[in-house]
Amino acid sequence: MHRKVTLLLMAAGLVTVATPIWAHHAFAQEFDEHKPITLKGTVTKWELINPHSWIHLDVKNPDGSVTNWMIEGGSPNNLFRLGFTKESLPPGTEIVVEGYQAKDGANRAVGKNLTFADGKRLFLGGSAPGAHGEAQ
Repeated sequence: MHRKVTLLLMAAGLVTVATPIWAHHAFAQEFDEHKPITLKGTVTKWELINPHSWIHLDVKNPDGSVTNWMIEGGSPNNLFRLGFTKESLPPGTEIVVEGYQAKDGANRAVGKNLTFADGKRLFLGGSAPGAHGEAQ
């Protein structure tokens, strides 16, 4: 009886540990590699949360209106290893982001790399092809 209870608890623990893996999406599930996008705008918010960071970016349209985009990046730890700091993207920072738009056409994309106004370029370390600097 003791062995059955132990096995049952171990199985429940494995299911609990595996749940976040099932919930995690792959690049191809949410984003379209055939919809590359380049966005130039101003950071309104930067969320350093797991499993992905999010950059909120106001992009000025040709007609003068502004569209807010959400750009997915890598985890905070991954971004820090790629050269970001907690102070890298304060509100008002002007950046250019290259990445891939969401399959559903929403104002959401996964970032590949980011370029600052001074020309400094950092990889966004997320799920996008090339986001870690690897060759295409």
